[in-house]
Amino acid sequence: MFKILTYNHISAAGLDKFPRDRYEVASALPDPDAILLRSFDLHSVPIPASVKAIGRAGAGVNNIPVAECSRRGIPVFNAPGANANAVAELTLAGLLLAARRIPAAWEFARHLEGDDEALRQQVEQGKKRFAGFELAGKTLGVVGLGAIGVRVANAATALGLNVVGYDPLMTVESAWRLSSAVARAASLDELVAQADFVSLHIPLNDQTRQLLNGPRLALMKPGATLLNFSREGVVDEAAVCAALDSGKLLTYVCDFPTRAVLDHPRAIVLPHLGASTAEAEDNCASMVAERLREFLEHGHIRHSVNFPEVVMPRVGGVRLGIANENVPGMVSQISSALAEANLNIVDLLNKSRGDYAYTLVDLEGEVPAATLERIRAIRGVLSARVI
Repeated sequence: MFKILTYNHISAAGLDKFPRDRYEVASALPDPDAILLRSFDLHSVPIPASVKAIGRAGAGVNNIPVAECSRRGIPVFNAPGANANAVAELTLAGLLLAARRIPAAWEFARHLEGDDEALRQQVEQGKKRFAGFELAGKTLGVVGLGAIGVRVANAATALGLNVVGYDPLMTVESAWRLSSAVARAASLDELVAQADFVSLHIPLNDQTRQLLNGPRLALMKPGATLLNFSREGVVDEAAVCAALDSGKLLTYVCDFPTRAVLDHPRAIVLPHLGASTAEAEDNCASMVAERLREFLEHGHIRHSVNFPEVVMPRVGGVRLGIANENVPGMVSQISSALAEANLNIVDLLNKSRGDYAYTLVDLEGEVPAATLERIRAIRGVLSARVI
């Protein structure tokens, strides 16, 4: 019986992926095999020694101590693309909110007073303050062409926008899905210089932190609009506010409230609604639950942020799953330990990703406890289990 410890409210669509005859799922469990969470800050609590995997029902994993998990041989799974449609639709809404000045106009209309005739007069006198512009013919620059960015780019072309994209790490799968109408920018600076709107769809990491900074904002067209539905830290917020003050930026649309942007009259700030749809929550929970099951039951790794993708058809009666540092001689040491126990290897797959690697071994015969402990004692082995 596998034990799944949950934090946050997890969609029933995801929880239903765990058969109750093989899984115990609860918000309070001793010695859990896996943790399933959404936005709970896992940095704030100890991760039990029994934990073999962590699943994030969403894309970002900033709330999980990934480096610590890697050192312990714990794969961290997420749900890339599961909330892509929700975030893409909200991004398109952000374009329209900014172009037509809808938040300010709505606020004006909400405070109108008097009878119908008085309302009519006030509307006629006040509506000129909220004149906007149309999207068709404008240029949208999309930074990051993953599952979300591709959807935004494709939808924007259908709205009549000229779309330019930039993503030096774009996958072949994303390239197949991207409309041929989307032009390619050779650099981020080239993209921001020609765009009327710039929309960010990138993860927050050391390479993207404050990617949109003062010098880069200075390259943008006067009166451009910046949309950030990625993470707060991918922009230099002080530089953004300065650009709004100077008029360099007409509007900043973001999904991450801070005091600075909330207080700025030309910022449109939403309360982190990107993935807040029933469909997205169902999709994220279902995807990550399936990844956890694959790992716990078969040792497979897919959609992990810290270990390589490893999927191997099962041909032996017993399977070993071993997480290790990516160092020379690891497979030979594991094989030697198995040979000394007279265990025949039916199939083996080893893959690496950066500093870490993962090995699946199918065997004929049971693995003695002493052999498993010997493998765990190999320098560089982070975790090992019989599956």
